[in-house]
Amino acid sequence: MSARRLLCELVTGIAAAHGTTAEIDYDAELPVTVTDPAETAFASDTIEQLWGAQRLAAMLHPHPASEDFSRVLARVPGAFVFLGARPARLSRDEAEENHSPRAEFDDVVLDDGARLPAELAVRRLTAYATNAAR
Repeated sequence: MSARRLLCELVTGIAAAHGTTAEIDYDAELPVTVTDPAETAFASDTIEQLWGAQRLAAMLHPHPASEDFSRVLARVPGAFVFLGARPARLSRDEAEENHSPRAEFDDVVLDDGARLPAELAVRRLTAYATNAAR
């Protein structure tokens, strides 16, 4: 069953339970973000080489998020990577989600946040140049 249909059934059911009706205007503005397995492996290898395996954590339950980057990934193979910025004093269970007004971020990752896309670009361009020279 589609998410749209489930949402419509839920909303109309709640309205009916309260003796009223509901009209739903549902727009799917952004597609689900889907990463390319080869590009995900490329990014993962780069992260491991830069900072070690301890800095890489695969998401056991990936977020099926709608994200504007999903439009890019629909046209160009790529990977959506999260850069952890949770303060060390907070456990994963204690930390608020990114969009919470109570979210806290540790600025110590700012250098890494600049280094990772730069390193990915350098490695990708180097691979292209090597392949072109063959």
